[in-house]
Amino acid sequence: MARESVAVGQSQNLNCHLLLLTVVATALSCQSCSTTGHYTVVNRFPHDTTAFTQGLVYSNGHLYESTGRLGLSQLRRVDLQTGSVLTSTDLAADRFGEGLALLNGRLYQLTWKSGIGYVYDAESLTVVDSFNYTGEGWGLATDGTHLIMSDGSESLRFLDPDGFELVREVTVKDKGLPLTQINELEYVSGDLYANIYPSDRVVQIDPVSGEVLNWFGLAGLLPDEERGANTDVLNGIALRAETGNLLVTGKLWPVVFEVRLNGRN
Repeated sequence: MARESVAVGQSQNLNCHLLLLTVVATALSCQSCSTTGHYTVVNRFPHDTTAFTQGLVYSNGHLYESTGRLGLSQLRRVDLQTGSVLTSTDLAADRFGEGLALLNGRLYQLTWKSGIGYVYDAESLTVVDSFNYTGEGWGLATDGTHLIMSDGSESLRFLDPDGFELVREVTVKDKGLPLTQINELEYVSGDLYANIYPSDRVVQIDPVSGEVLNWFGLAGLLPDEERGANTDVLNGIALRAETGNLLVTGKLWPVVFEVRLNGRN
């Protein structure tokens, strides 16, 4: 997909000022606003460029982040405003951290190929339980009742968070065709949002039928001049509940963006 450029002119500056007035009313500071056909950037926050982001959750001013790579995988609590890591727990050197979800005071973290997930106390980030699953672990979200897991295929698994039994499975389809490479997940207002690996696109999915409702292209979100030699793909979606916007980043990115997806159903 070609990168989208944003022209800066008088009309955009006016739109940005109008957006700023709206955002201030909802207690959001918009330092730099830009709009494309698919998204509007309303805020930017610093992000640790050593974080190979695999799972992202936001709660009460903090990001909870699952990072990957063997020997470097962690669960982190991060200050959103500064990007500082406040607390972290290391995974074993042979575990590759993946998707992350927060439910009822517990954080649930997948691993890639180990077939094991970990349950943490959300305050202390100490492991309190673990669970097993077949296949690979990619993304994880929750609808408030179930854990929703992706494994790189077209299937989404709905798991009981207590016994981790499979409750149901949904096949994701776009215009009747199975959609694979479904990665990081976030549940927002009854729908699922997912990164499609290794693209710069996000899809909106009906979690009941599995039908794709919308595609959003986030090309150009991280400008070329802010990319380093190791900057990797878009990955990580978290709802910022107080604004209704999404926090989006990528593996080894220097920025977490707060975005409004234009045309959300």
